[in-house]
Amino acid sequence: MSTRRRVTVWRLELLPGSETFVRDQADALRRWTPTLLGSLRVPSPLSRADDTAVFGRGFGDRVRLALADLTGRSGRITTELARTRPDLVHAHFGKDAWLVLRAVRRLGVPLVVTVHGYDVTALPAAPGRRGRRARRRLRAVLGRADAVVAVSEFIRDRVLAQGADPARTVVLPIGIRLPEPPEPAPTEWDVVFVGRFVAKKGVADAIAALAALPAGVAPRCVFIGDGPLRAAAVAVAAARGLDAVFPGALPPAEVRRYLGRARVFLGPSRTAPDGDAEGFGMVFLEAAAAGLPVVSYRHGGVPEAVVDGVTGLLAPEGELPALTEALRRLLSDPALAERLGAAGRARAGTAFDIRERTAALEGLYDRLVGGSAAGEG
Repeated sequence: MSTRRRVTVWRLELLPGSETFVRDQADALRRWTPTLLGSLRVPSPLSRADDTAVFGRGFGDRVRLALADLTGRSGRITTELARTRPDLVHAHFGKDAWLVLRAVRRLGVPLVVTVHGYDVTALPAAPGRRGRRARRRLRAVLGRADAVVAVSEFIRDRVLAQGADPARTVVLPIGIRLPEPPEPAPTEWDVVFVGRFVAKKGVADAIAALAALPAGVAPRCVFIGDGPLRAAAVAVAAARGLDAVFPGALPPAEVRRYLGRARVFLGPSRTAPDGDAEGFGMVFLEAAAAGLPVVSYRHGGVPEAVVDGVTGLLAPEGELPALTEALRRLLSDPALAERLGAAGRARAGTAFDIRERTAALEGLYDRLVGGSAAGEG
């Protein structure tokens, strides 16, 4: 019987809590056996004992990692990558792929790179030396990769503008595992926000829209996540008199529990001052899977995740009155909210089933190495 082929999934850090999509995609592989390899291990509910970190946290390893990032060369990365005996390497984020370019070349195996967002929006647009270095490294990655996977058409356009070969670039959203319909539960939250507290996620706009709702519309809100803007968000929400709680970053199962007890998902992603943009927004699929209608901006890859008027309501980017009105409509019209939420769940289960999306990814792997991987025995 043929041996299942092996893919080494590379990510700089293993594994930030916001990156459930990397773990979920690896877990969804059926004909390929994944190994997660990265430079560093970070405290996270997504970390697992069988993940392999190349470097530790000591001073010497910090120096070695800095040199690897500076030069793109690391004997230790090459050794650890070879130890996984990959038939193919799949790197997430263009910035991270830079660190394994030479190692993959030495091993002589195909390289797949998934670009998600900031790696082809904010980083190449950075001013001065930082931007020049990011663009140079991204060009090297795009030139070496055997396939570039964009998570949306929006990101595909961005990566093509950075020099990717159209013939080697495909659009393949990661998808989501649709949970069983939840048991009926009492609604605890009118509005839920889930995301990192950074400018791109629009948390300031979310708070402003909630505060601008007309008298008589006073939703109970929960803001799930953490990040540099969290303290300011808590302070502004309190100053504006919002009925809001901020439980911090939570494990995926807890996030799903909150989503299952909410009415509307509010996630007004927008272009950050540094140019970072939402490549797709997996959180919108997670909200849809829970049967929640989405309120957001028409920005970046969001319209590919949320169909305006069908699975949610999208306002023109940055137009706060329109965002507030979209939120008011859904809070004031339970029938509309229920209809859009049901349509979102149905779409998540058909267009974005992670099993089908991952099967398509495995088909790409097969083509790059030649032939088909063995089925499960």
